Amino acid sequence: MVQFGSLRQLTLGSFVLALIPLIALLWQSQSDLAKVGKMTTLETRYVVDVVGDMQRLDGAVTALERSIRQFTVIRNEKVAALSDNALDQFAVAADNLCQALSVPATCDPLFEQLSQLSDYRNIEDQLLLNAYLASVSSSVTALRGEVENAIANRVKVQQDDLNAMQAKQAWSTAMLVSVSLLLILLGSQLIVNPVNKLKQIIRIVAHQKGDLPPLSRHAPRELIDVEKDLHWLHDRLQQLEHIRTALLRHAAHELKTPLASIKEGCSLLSENVVGELNNAQQEVLSLLTGSTQRLNTLVEKLLDYNLLLQQAQPKHVQTQPKKLVDACLEDYALALQEREVIVNVDVDSAWIDEELFRRILDNLVSNAVAHGALGRPINVHIYQAGKFTVLDVANRGKKIPQSSVATLFEPFTRGAEPRNDNVIGTGLGLSIVADCARLMHGDVKVVDVDYADVCFRVTIPQQEK
Repeated sequence: MVQFGSLRQLTLGSFVLALIPLIALLWQSQSDLAKVGKMTTLETRYVVDVVGDMQRLDGAVTALERSIRQFTVIRNEKVAALSDNALDQFAVAADNLCQALSVPATCDPLFEQLSQLSDYRNIEDQLLLNAYLASVSSSVTALRGEVENAIANRVKVQQDDLNAMQAKQAWSTAMLVSVSLLLILLGSQLIVNPVNKLKQIIRIVAHQKGDLPPLSRHAPRELIDVEKDLHWLHDRLQQLEHIRTALLRHAAHELKTPLASIKEGCSLLSENVVGELNNAQQEVLSLLTGSTQRLNTLVEKLLDYNLLLQQAQPKHVQTQPKKLVDACLEDYALALQEREVIVNVDVDSAWIDEELFRRILDNLVSNAVAHGALGRPINVHIYQAGKFTVLDVANRGKKIPQSSVATLFEPFTRGAEPRNDNVIGTGLGLSIVADCARLMHGDVKVVDVDYADVCFRVTIPQQEK
């Protein structure tokens, strides 16, 4: 397996590796461009040379015909010398052109005709001389056509070469760009795979479900370090979870001892062991027995309740919250009677998790009883607002300072105002309300209303998200 260095080295290495096909493509393009330039230079030089030879041949044939005709009129050595010179120039021009064209079928008759014409001094027949000159002129015309064909053929060959080179360049471009893209994808995958593994580990740590995959051995050093930190975090969270569970288990066990004594005392009172109870005492004993039984249930469900707040999924059902409100108020009947507080209840049907909603009611009503003004009513209002179920619990008393609202729902945060009862608050009630609302995908906040001094509003979607 490949051993990676740092993330920077992997990124730079992948970038350089992806550039190699592009560099090869650039080199090939430059090479093809140089070939095209060289080919263009050679073909241009060839055309220029051939056309120049043809022009010189045209001039030579004209001069040859003129000098020979002059000799037939003025027969002297001076004119004959001019004619011989014209013959030599024509022969050189024809030889150069024929070597460039390589067309013996046209050049061989021309040289034979030139050999016949070289004996012009002894030709007395003017018609024969005219025939020789006409045949030479015709051969020159044929050579001119050969020049045009040769140039056309060279242009066609050059065009074919360019088309083949373009096709080769297109295929090379497609192939090398594809290779470059594949290398880019490979390099990115070498980074994406460890990142996806980190995301998987984060999900496992967040949901506390399943075991973590083993540490990576072939990944950038920085990502391996992050993975090690996540493994350490997972172990630390499990350790803290074990400590928290043990603490709650011991707390539940220790609470059962005084609770058993309270239950035994209520049992003795209900059996009239210490004497007959009047009706008012019987009512108080009944409320005390019910609260004791409820406390026993809460102690037994302490671990389950903590699990409910941390991990459980809410179960929304269509329900009538009136029964939940009545059961909650029954638990606080003694405190309400002692403080002469009336609770105004106005509820509609709702789509909620009954267990979580009951926890919210317990803590908000307890908070209202503890901090509300004596003899002043408490309002519990459950209603529908669009697609949300809204719970308002309002009481009269001192307003909550605005500076305290931001931290009001944090654990172990207690208000500065004294309570109306003898219970020492733990500062967990409102944080439990916030947790329960969050589990039902809702929220809780303090709002201003015109009929009370303090109002806590819990907003919960009617259906689970």
